[in-house]
Amino acid sequence: MRIISANLNGIRAAAKKGFFEWMQAQQPDVVCIQETKAQEHQLVAELHFPEGYHAYFCDAERKGYSGVAIYSRREPDRVVRGLGEGFEDMDAEGRYIQADFGDLSVASLYLPSGSSKEERQQVKYSFMYRLEERMLAMQADGRHYIICGDWNIVHKAIDIKNFKANQKNSGCLPEERAWLDKLFGPLGWVDGFRVVEPRAHQYTWWSNRGQAWANNVGWRIDYQVITPALAEKVSAASIYQQERFSDHAPLILDYDMDLP
Repeated sequence: MRIISANLNGIRAAAKKGFFEWMQAQQPDVVCIQETKAQEHQLVAELHFPEGYHAYFCDAERKGYSGVAIYSRREPDRVVRGLGEGFEDMDAEGRYIQADFGDLSVASLYLPSGSSKEERQQVKYSFMYRLEERMLAMQADGRHYIICGDWNIVHKAIDIKNFKANQKNSGCLPEERAWLDKLFGPLGWVDGFRVVEPRAHQYTWWSNRGQAWANNVGWRIDYQVITPALAEKVSAASIYQQERFSDHAPLILDYDMDLP
């Protein structure tokens, strides 16, 4: 089972750069996209709906902003758009969509960035702590989960090129990293990539400023966060950097199992 997570920073722009041709060549079972920056009615069938895949969207109310999507080879048993009660503000921004296949749920999540201003950092914290409660409930419901997406937080020093210089920047704040410590520690969730890939300098996002991409000055902020029983199923993980579809790189994980 191959799952891909990709923040496209505009699905229409990424399509023009060949994303969907590349995607089909990977033969993934499920693809989770973040930052579509489009509403479904704005998409063109021949460009944005590749043959052989079902497509589902959760759009932001504001045009040209946020938005998540899931593409799957098999039609899901159920699709859930948004997180529902208690998340109305975030659902209006199109930040979560979930597809259920048997006892497995695959979700595309776009956690807010707090880099623009302090007010948005507080929105980010609010979402994080509400999401934590929801993830506790998820673990208790007996299903397997793969929550793909742009979490907008690096976990450890090995996940960012300039760790010390970014201690006061959103995405690398001590409080944010401590939250991931909790998620991947006492709460029992697993960073799927790190199950099989321990090396440093494995990044998924590079600033468009300066020569960040050329010099590999990156951050690893895209994850596949999985329930514990799936950890032993992770067989391979990679970050695709041979082509650039956006300022993020696609994160690919292979699981030693079939899509239910």
